Amino acid sequence: MNGSVDRPGQGFRASLRRIRALIRKETWQLLRDPSSIAIGIVMPVALLILFGYGINLDVKNVPVAIVMEENSAEARGLASAFELSSYFSPKPVKTMAEAERMLLSSKARAILRIPSDFARKVALGNGEVQVVVNGSDANTARISLSYAEAAVGVWAAKEASRGAAPAGSSVTIESRLWFNEANDSSYFLVPGLVVLVMTLIGALLTALVMAREWERGTFEALLVTPVRSTEILLGKTVPYFLLGLAGLALCVVGSRLLFGVPLRGSLLILTVVSMLYLLVALGLGLAISSITKSQFIASQVTVLVTFLPAMMLSGFMFDPRSMPLAVQVITYIFPGRYFVTLLQTLFLAGNIWSVILPNAAVLAGMAIALLALAVRMTRKRIA
Repeated sequence: MNGSVDRPGQGFRASLRRIRALIRKETWQLLRDPSSIAIGIVMPVALLILFGYGINLDVKNVPVAIVMEENSAEARGLASAFELSSYFSPKPVKTMAEAERMLLSSKARAILRIPSDFARKVALGNGEVQVVVNGSDANTARISLSYAEAAVGVWAAKEASRGAAPAGSSVTIESRLWFNEANDSSYFLVPGLVVLVMTLIGALLTALVMAREWERGTFEALLVTPVRSTEILLGKTVPYFLLGLAGLALCVVGSRLLFGVPLRGSLLILTVVSMLYLLVALGLGLAISSITKSQFIASQVTVLVTFLPAMMLSGFMFDPRSMPLAVQVITYIFPGRYFVTLLQTLFLAGNIWSVILPNAAVLAGMAIALLALAVRMTRKRIA
């Protein structure tokens, strides 16, 4: 009768009060910490500018030495196809030996050799040119070679339109790029940047902050209070969850305003799947910090387990299908693989449910498992 007996719902309301107090306390601590603000706000902007402007997988202005062994109209027309292309920076030379010296000294990355009988063979229908590419950078070499083939194809198409095409060459190739009509690598890189931002905020920042609490002993001080371990974890992660959403907003707005990357899918679905990945990252950060209890070890483990796989094995920069089979299997362990697939689909293709649903389901399962592990590890440490 004196109020010692709990009324229905009283325990729940008390839990909410404790959680609100912890969230408020953690939010003020977050705002007072310049490093957290730098990682949560400054880092996304810096990464967006770096990857959007500084890192470009497109190959342009490739210096190519052009050796014309005859001065026919056909040879000049083919050379002009390279001169008018934005992908090449032509450098006319007189002899093949001079072109080879330029290739060896890296003054040229490729050689286009138009032989002395080019016009005669074109008239016979079997014209040939020689393209030599510096293969020290295999990726650039393959792209440069494909650009050279495209330039020759453009010239051949023009010859066919003028009725000057050789016999048997009436078939032309019509190419079309789906999902990236601009053929701009920023369309591919910028959406994947959200993975790095979410990983930094969700996993790395959370792991460092929680490990710092363990090192200073403030976490143990909270554990001796009536506050439950789940309430502590919830109160400490909500501010970083909101910070992660702020980083997501910065990336989406920056991708649209700075680089013109389209968002063909639903913004709501993008937000939901990003929240799922953020929960996965938070769970990883909490679990790592609960196990290590050291900022240094937590940072090293987090980078090894989350950031590097998100960069190298998720499909953000390299296609996993080109990797060895064993590595391909390993990529499915890391949540970044599924999130990158979702981002690239939503940004460039649209709401493709056959891709969205299975990948989102995997992220949801990972989030539940990792958050449960973090709670269990914290309870284990209490005992």
